[in-house]
Amino acid sequence: MSESDPRFIQIKDLYERITREVSKLYVGQDELVLGTLTALFSGGHVLIESVPGLGKTLFVRTLGRILGCDFGRVQFTADLMPSDITGAPVFDMQNNEFRFRPGPIFTQLLLADEINRSPAKTHAALLEIMQEYRVTVDGTSHVVPRPFLVLATQNPLESEGTYNLPEAQLDRFMFKLRVNYPSAAEEADILRMHSRQIDLNQRLEQEIEVVTNPDEVQQTIQLCGQVRVEDKLVDYINELVRATRSWPAFHIGASPRAGLSLMQAARTLAALAGRDFAVPDDVAEVILPTLRHRVQLTAEAEIEGRTTDEELQAMTRGIEVPRD
Repeated sequence: MSESDPRFIQIKDLYERITREVSKLYVGQDELVLGTLTALFSGGHVLIESVPGLGKTLFVRTLGRILGCDFGRVQFTADLMPSDITGAPVFDMQNNEFRFRPGPIFTQLLLADEINRSPAKTHAALLEIMQEYRVTVDGTSHVVPRPFLVLATQNPLESEGTYNLPEAQLDRFMFKLRVNYPSAAEEADILRMHSRQIDLNQRLEQEIEVVTNPDEVQQTIQLCGQVRVEDKLVDYINELVRATRSWPAFHIGASPRAGLSLMQAARTLAALAGRDFAVPDDVAEVILPTLRHRVQLTAEAEIEGRTTDEELQAMTRGIEVPRD
């Protein structure tokens, strides 16, 4: 393979076509778009922290249309049960037997809205499916369609009626992305673009072009896994993850799964740039979204007002970046 390998140039072209189509209906939020596509082509999932009303549902619906994938949304509430998302056996009167009725989890792009509002057993059921890509009900396994991308949201402001996700469950997410308010210019574009009372389904059909399909997405995921990562870069990733376990401001460091996520994300970013090899800049771009939800500040650091992102940046500055 070489830098001009046509397969990776095609991935770069696909990425540019997807982002071009997204921008027709969805304004700004470049980190969300890049992070979501990186996770999608890495076979990972995304946890999004943001206030309501920033267009997450619009984004996922638009992305589903562009990718030719099914879209689903589940609003997590305090009374949501695991069977409400996985599905359950239903008695078929005609055949006098129980038949499995699939739940909303059986889709390809799933928006799990306000995941931390449901009881632990419900989001545990979702997170098991994220890892295994199957649902087991009454001893029978039901495979979810691929590609399968979960975008779970949680609100950073409201704490009443929410449950914190345990560390082991947070670790299942490849990235934690923070979505902030748009800039003044972006917000003006949103007002112009979405204030005409035109049905969204109609706009998705008429304005958004389908540029790929689930099979091509799966092939792209496989190809991203073939991007070359030199030993020096593997050692750098390993050092970054291990440093979180001894950094004074953290009382919980990152697991080996964090290193795997860093490595695959770097591979995918390289592929999206048209390269068949990863570079240190690819790793640097995903350090914060990959690690911020996998470490926990000590009580002292929290009292002093430090943030996870600031501590990760300080830690990273002390680790030598590999050079050619």
